[in-house]
Amino acid sequence: MIEKGLMYAIIPARSGSKGVKNKNIRCVKGYPLLAYAIAAAANCRLVSRTLVSTDSEEYAAIARYYGAETPFLRPAEYAADTSPDIEFMEHAIGWLADNEGKLPEFFMHLRPTSPLREQAIVDAAAEKMLADPRATSLRSAHKQVFPPYKMFCVREDGYYRSFMPGMTIDEANNPRQDFDQVYTPDGYVDILRTSFIRENHLMHGDRVISYVIPKAVDVDAKEDLEYIEFVVEHKESGLLDYLRANFLPLSEAPV
Repeated sequence: MIEKGLMYAIIPARSGSKGVKNKNIRCVKGYPLLAYAIAAAANCRLVSRTLVSTDSEEYAAIARYYGAETPFLRPAEYAADTSPDIEFMEHAIGWLADNEGKLPEFFMHLRPTSPLREQAIVDAAAEKMLADPRATSLRSAHKQVFPPYKMFCVREDGYYRSFMPGMTIDEANNPRQDFDQVYTPDGYVDILRTSFIRENHLMHGDRVISYVIPKAVDVDAKEDLEYIEFVVEHKESGLLDYLRANFLPLSEAPV
């Protein structure tokens, strides 16, 4: 049922975002964030198919116009604010197994909220995962400048305690160079192994390839969209060039 070497892209795009309403279809230079993720998948030679998992007929129509497939709609119970990623992944895998009888060995997980992707970084992630048969997944992350070891929580009595269990406030005050370098997962590109998900009901596992990339903006607030607009205005974007060459802006698209 699982075809070795086959990779599909999967893009989660639920419709109920609270921080930025309709975040996944908000536009940058006329094109929705969802379209940028589809473009990154379409331009990766190792991805043979791009699926969008959404609970919205409107989002599904937009996804199809920009080149993705939407063979199913995500059930509402898997599209809540508190829904973990494993739910939409297992739903997609189950639907493909039941309705098509074939699954890819890998899924490239691309979130719409990272539109400033560089194609070379996406392509290299796919190649790195394919080259490691022991890996359960790959996750992109960037260096965290301020180590969490130095952070505080507030106790019920109003005094600080160290964020790290067993560490004193004075130990947390040591120079940051004394602490391990830590990395923040950023949703730029993840590669998932289908067999691991099916067998363990987990997304990533304990053999996750470290894939360190430059820090990229993830859209969580309206200000992030404004900043991305500014960046795209002053920096070349291969994904935007691809979209302009092949599709109309959302305001003119027949959806």
